[in-house]
Amino acid sequence: MTPWEIEAEEFVSCNCAYGCPCQFNALPTHGSCQAVAGFQIGRGRFGETVLDGLRAAGILSWPGAIHEGRGKALIVIDHRADEAQRAALLAVLSGEETEPGATMWNVFASTMDEVFDPRFTDIELEVDVDARRGRLRVEGLIDSSGEPIRNPVTGAEHRARIDLPAGFEYGLAEMGSATSRTMGPIAFSFEDSYAQFARIHLNNTGVVR
Repeated sequence: MTPWEIEAEEFVSCNCAYGCPCQFNALPTHGSCQAVAGFQIGRGRFGETVLDGLRAAGILSWPGAIHEGRGKALIVIDHRADEAQRAALLAVLSGEETEPGATMWNVFASTMDEVFDPRFTDIELEVDVDARRGRLRVEGLIDSSGEPIRNPVTGAEHRARIDLPAGFEYGLAEMGSATSRTMGPIAFSFEDSYAQFARIHLNNTGVVR
């Protein structure tokens, strides 16, 4: 197994209610799952290949709960990545070179029926985990923004976090509100829906704690 390790900041949104039932082993809010994710790698390596500073994104969709399968996925890789970096990121995001069930990428890959050819293009991504704000844009594919949840009476920012001591993606994530639209082979849209902002640190065996 090729050793790899990635430290990144992520902005993720999905069509579920704030909090996302998946985080609590519950079924999706609307019966299906549609998700968009963007990652900004601070430090990363795959064997001898350095991944520092690169970005990646994904569009994912399932007709029911994730564990029921029949999913579709499209991976987007930073156009700045060279051939070795592209191959490395595709391997990690496809769940390869990873212990079974150790990361969300590995788990999600096991539920896919259709994986579209990856795109290599410019990824515009801004993530501020502490401020609970994010912006993800890929021309012709993704337009997503996230902000703090607002109190429906006062409009004040509301802060909530999810702490997963044994999670396969993060240890602690800030919650927010997202509006996202995707185009191309996996197209959907949602407003005022689940948003997640987190610092992730993963390797072949899962979350580095």
